Amino acid sequence: MSDSKSPQQQLLLAELHGYTAADSTEEQHRRDMIDLVDAQEAWWHRDTLPGHITASAFVVSPDLHNLLLHFHRKLDRWLQFGGHDEGEQHPAKAVLRELVEESGLQHFDFFGDPAFFDLDIHPIPESPKMAAHLHYDVRFLFVADDRQELNPADGESDLLRWMSLKDATEALDEDASQRVYRKMLDLRDARKQ
Repeated sequence: MSDSKSPQQQLLLAELHGYTAADSTEEQHRRDMIDLVDAQEAWWHRDTLPGHITASAFVVSPDLHNLLLHFHRKLDRWLQFGGHDEGEQHPAKAVLRELVEESGLQHFDFFGDPAFFDLDIHPIPESPKMAAHLHYDVRFLFVADDRQELNPADGESDLLRWMSLKDATEALDEDASQRVYRKMLDLRDARKQ
């Protein structure tokens, strides 16, 4: 690849360089994401292997006590909302589309600025259409009223549930969920002060 980078690549690299990781694991994810985006012209495309940038959304209630999850049919587990970039070429843009499609939420906001909330790299198992690969997941935090109606798009989430932060962390059942849980508790504690 030539030394010239697209404006989208340059922007994401700058954001990744400016992000402060919460622990050594997340710091390694940050570095690996920088390497990927720097080396791959199609860093955002689902066909880029062995992995590509994805985007996801943690949606919390205004009091930061509940988290909205959906049950992913293909992976057979509870997850936050998110997925592949469909040409937006920036995770903050891709996550907005994914969140509306998968949750049906009509009223939500980024929690604060649309800044990265967490970075994670995790394996995706092989499927009939795709080899096993990695998702370099850029995660955002959103806030939404937990009383609003949820109407996901056809073919998207069948089962959605607001859960306490603790229950949601257990349901997510991944290495990064404990880090995300600590970050949310820190935000809740900071709000009390």
